[in-house]
Amino acid sequence: MNKYYITFGQDHTHRVPNHTLDKDCVAVIEAVDYMAARKKAFELFEAKWCFLYEEEKIDDKFMSYFPRGLINV
Repeated sequence: MNKYYITFGQDHTHRVPNHTLDKDCVAVIEAVDYMAARKKAFELFEAKWCFLYEEEKIDDKFMSYFPRGLINV
């Protein structure tokens, strides 16, 4: 399984067990490929999310925009 990273817009807030997902964090999902991750993102968040990233795109500079860090869903 690969890890994929989902970011959210200013008005995209979601409640999952023990966490609130919003513009200040990055959700992490595991899936076999990009399309499966995209499908899972729509199942979890409907159309209220911004971008889906693959693992190689995630670095310290990218994460500096998300003060609440990574949250596994």
